[in-house]
Amino acid sequence: MNGSDRMGMDKRKYFLLKTVIFLFMLAAALIALFPFYWMFVTAVKPIDEIFAFPPKLWPGEFIWSNFATALSRAPFGLYFRNSFIVTTLSTLITVCINLLAGFAFAKYKFKGKEIFFMIVLSTLMIPLQVTMIPVFVIASKLGIRNTLWGVIIPPCAEALGLFLSRQFISDIPDGLLEAGRIDGASEFTIFTKIILPNVKPLISVLVIFTVMWRWNDLQWPLIMLSNEKFYTVQLGLSNLNGAQYVNWNDMMAASLISVIPVLTVFLIFQKQFVQGVASSGIKGLSLIHI
Repeated sequence: MNGSDRMGMDKRKYFLLKTVIFLFMLAAALIALFPFYWMFVTAVKPIDEIFAFPPKLWPGEFIWSNFATALSRAPFGLYFRNSFIVTTLSTLITVCINLLAGFAFAKYKFKGKEIFFMIVLSTLMIPLQVTMIPVFVIASKLGIRNTLWGVIIPPCAEALGLFLSRQFISDIPDGLLEAGRIDGASEFTIFTKIILPNVKPLISVLVIFTVMWRWNDLQWPLIMLSNEKFYTVQLGLSNLNGAQYVNWNDMMAASLISVIPVLTVFLIFQKQFVQGVASSGIKGLSLIHI
């Protein structure tokens, strides 16, 4: 076999490999998108088609009024406002805490640093069900139960974001920090002028993780809130479940609308998100957390 034949065979193998990878990725994308498609189809179907067998992949009639009907069944405008406040403030506080703590663990030396870091990291293995009662008692004694602050503050300091921040900031050369100190920069100036500009991908990762977590959180608001004027979107959706009957048109229509903010945030930060996950070298752990 001469060189040209081998080259032709290599090209065919390469083309076949690319085709297989493309088909695999296409199948994975369709599988990932199908729940959203089915949510949309269920939201606009007539009620009798929802329970039809075999299931209809395309509705015989589009009932767009289901969206307005779903939003009119509960004060979703109030719920969206509460979720927006909770998610925005939680994201700002969580990202700030993680970046500052990650900076300290990555670039400062103090006694017991590694032991303390391992203790903090070990909290990843403790489920919320173990800590919810003590945290609930503390929140009640502080007077923040049944307020938005009771939903915002307790989960703000979390170990995964700290771990991500420490790993990412550790890769920043110490020489940059020393050069700033020689020029008379304070530690706060070093953090804002040197660290933050170099961790933009990390910030995108933390923002997406936190927004997804806090916007979709049901368990903690369910524990902390009993006054409907403080309900979040997820609590509002849970109230659409009737004791004897669930109107799936309303449920899917409201759920579809509630997904839009999270998708918007991801689309805005997706480029930096991929770069941040790849740069931190812990892609597997990040995907497990999602």
